[in-house]
Amino acid sequence: MTIFEQIAQQRQSISDRLTRVDAERTKLSLQLDELEVTERALKRVGGNGTALVKPKKARIAKAAKAAGTKAKTDSTQQAKSTSLGDATLKAVKAHAKGASTDQLRKYLSQKFGLTVRPNHLGSALQRHRRAGRLENREQRWYLPALA
Repeated sequence: MTIFEQIAQQRQSISDRLTRVDAERTKLSLQLDELEVTERALKRVGGNGTALVKPKKARIAKAAKAAGTKAKTDSTQQAKSTSLGDATLKAVKAHAKGASTDQLRKYLSQKFGLTVRPNHLGSALQRHRRAGRLENREQRWYLPALA
């Protein structure tokens, strides 16, 4: 075997190794990207990636059980389980003759214990209006008339 053939053979083996290394590098790069995305999602959802904090209801029930009493369900706990959209529909339904946004905010505060910013309430009302679940006439909110 001549020196040129040996050089060509070594060149080919090095080229093959470089191809494998590039493929491995690409694979590891994709895995690293996935891990970074997962890490960001965990930080958004649960903090530092350790076990998530138990919900407030579970902590209250556990504390009440330890104290030997029943956990009471008040309006603030109900508010946590009711979304703003559902609470808004219930508030409009409670005002049969229509309600202004201020009346709805007061109702949500009293009945559901929700402190709602005006722009958030407006967004919820508009979503229901676009979906056909509510109507706005003369700056008052109504349930739509049955067809």
